[in-house]
Amino acid sequence: MARLVVIDGLDGSGKTTQFERLGEYLSSQGTSYRQICFPDYREPSSALVKMYLAGDFGGSPDSVNAYAASSFYAVDRYASYKRFWEKDYQSGMLILAARYTTSNAIHQMSKLPRGEWDGYLDWLEHYEYDLLGLPRPDRVAFLDMPPEVSQLLMTRRYDGDEKQKDIHERDEQYLKRCRESALYAAEKLGWDVVRCAVDGKPLPENRITQSLIKLL
Repeated sequence: MARLVVIDGLDGSGKTTQFERLGEYLSSQGTSYRQICFPDYREPSSALVKMYLAGDFGGSPDSVNAYAASSFYAVDRYASYKRFWEKDYQSGMLILAARYTTSNAIHQMSKLPRGEWDGYLDWLEHYEYDLLGLPRPDRVAFLDMPPEVSQLLMTRRYDGDEKQKDIHERDEQYLKRCRESALYAAEKLGWDVVRCAVDGKPLPENRITQSLIKLL
C-alpha cells in the first residue's frame, strides 16, 4: 500500500484546492492519514526559500542556479520530516503531500539546458532520497494546468494585484519552461499526469478530484 502520495503542479494549478478535497475524501472513508505541505512557511527552515521567492537573491528565478535553489527547498523538507512526520511515515500511515522533491524537478530543472536534465534528475534523487534520507514517494500526481490558464486563475486569486505574485508566479515564460520539465520528469519517473484544462478553460474542480481519487 502507498504510504507517500504527492500532489504537485505549477503555480495556480489548483494544488491547494485538490489537496483539501482529497483530505476530505480520506476522512470520509475513515482512512488514517497525515497531510504535509511544502514549503513549510510557518517554520524557520523555509527562510532561504522565502528570501529566494521574494527576490532577495535577484529579481528572476534564474538569479539562483538550479542546484542552490534545490538545496533551499530540500533542507526545508528534511527539517519537516525529522520534526513532524517521520514516525507517522515509519508506522505505515498514509502521508499526503502538497509538493515534494518533485517540485525541484518541475521548477529548478527548467533552468538547465535540456541535455542536462537526466543528470539533474539523477543528482536530485540521490541527494534527497539517498544522502538526506527522505522517503521516496509511492505515487505522484502532476496537475497539468497550462500556464496561460493558471495565470488567469492567479490574477483572480490576488484580486488583480500582480505585485502579490512571487518571482515564479509572475514569470509566464518561466512557468512554460517548468511545464516542459514537469512533463519530461513525469514520463521519465513514472508520475501520473492529471489533465486540468481543456480548450483554454479549467476543468470543474470535482472532475479533477475524481481523477485523483481513482489514482489513490
